[in-house]
Amino acid sequence: MATTKNGAAPSGPAPAAPPNHTKFIFGGLAGMAATCFVQPLDLIKNRMQLAGGWRGGGQSLSFAQTLSAIVRNEGALAVYTGLSAGLLRQATYTTTRLGVYTTLFDHFSNPNGTPPSFATKVAIGLTAGASGAIVGTPAEVALIRMSADGALPAAERRGYTGVGNALVRVAREEGIATLWRGCVPTVARAMVLNATQLASYSEAKQAIQSNYQVPDGLKLHFLASMVSGVLTTVASMPVDIVKTRIQNMRTINGVPEYSGVADVLGKVVRQEGFFALWKGFLPYYSRLGPHTVLTFIFLEQLNKLYASFASY
Repeated sequence: MATTKNGAAPSGPAPAAPPNHTKFIFGGLAGMAATCFVQPLDLIKNRMQLAGGWRGGGQSLSFAQTLSAIVRNEGALAVYTGLSAGLLRQATYTTTRLGVYTTLFDHFSNPNGTPPSFATKVAIGLTAGASGAIVGTPAEVALIRMSADGALPAAERRGYTGVGNALVRVAREEGIATLWRGCVPTVARAMVLNATQLASYSEAKQAIQSNYQVPDGLKLHFLASMVSGVLTTVASMPVDIVKTRIQNMRTINGVPEYSGVADVLGKVVRQEGFFALWKGFLPYYSRLGPHTVLTFIFLEQLNKLYASFASY
């Protein structure tokens, strides 16, 4: 039973909980709201990951240099290039992931309300991440290409005017199947990210609470998210750079830049060095923790708003 700060049972009925389909919508909306704040970090990460390939001109820049180059050459608002694709990605990936996770979580919970075991939670997280990645890959392809455009010579730019234009042109010019290019590494990244994030966030939260006596709340969630972000970033970035390179590649004279996942990994390590697999580490890490925290904040506010209207 929930209690107040002094240990007494709260008076009055519990706040109204939104139905399951509304929870899915709220999850997508929360992810979209968080993306509005962290989109510049996504752009910088994508630019850094693409630098070094034949389309990147072989030049690798730091986080600050990449940001400076974008603002100097494309204008301050260019840091939000690809925002429409980022929003669509959240609307598809996050909503699907949350829907699958919640449905499976409820299915595998015991009738008495006991949640599933930790191993089952991990399996549910892997399944939810993979499902969301499959649905969200077309938006991911559009996001990568729109992010890359500004760094290319004018003659090589695709010039998408928005995510809708990108999706239609990719399907018309390269075939519908191209919208799912890089789906395998996208799914792999989502599975690695979800499994690592689930385990490390839980452990970090418990360790911070026990060792530093940080009460449950926004501060604890933020600290645990940032600690979890380090491990999640290290684990998922090699798969992420493979996904990014494959989704942005073009076929020249009938020959694609990469033949598959192994080819990307081999060329990156051989031509750019082993640690190039973690290009864009800082913006990726800086995005991961805050995006998680902001998503939870917005989700909580949407739930409170729902409860306030439902009480009338």
